[in-house]
Amino acid sequence: VQLDYRILKLKQVILGWVNYFRISNMKTAMTEIDKKLRFRIRVIIWKQWKIPKKQIQSLVQLGIPKEEAKGLTYCRKGYRYIGLSKVVHRAISNKRLKQRGLPSALEHYLKVHTVI
Repeated sequence: VQLDYRILKLKQVILGWVNYFRISNMKTAMTEIDKKLRFRIRVIIWKQWKIPKKQIQSLVQLGIPKEEAKGLTYCRKGYRYIGLSKVVHRAISNKRLKQRGLPSALEHYLKVHTVI
């Protein structure tokens, strides 16, 4: 499934879910959900690059030095480690994800939250 389609579906779910629960107090829950969503999106992007050559090339295009990209690519660790690494976080930053269209559940919650 293409990343744009995933982001579109996530956006629909996030906006609908937050609008439904807007009267509840769940700021900390929204923060955690945002962290987990961004982590999973980073892992999905890493998995889509598939082969080491593409991973190195993509990281270099995103501004990571080639040696650092090689170090992460040929690392024996799994996807969880890769998704939480500082290198991937710098390459696929929150700002880049927002530019791509991924909404922030916390930002939307703070915008629509009503106190009764």
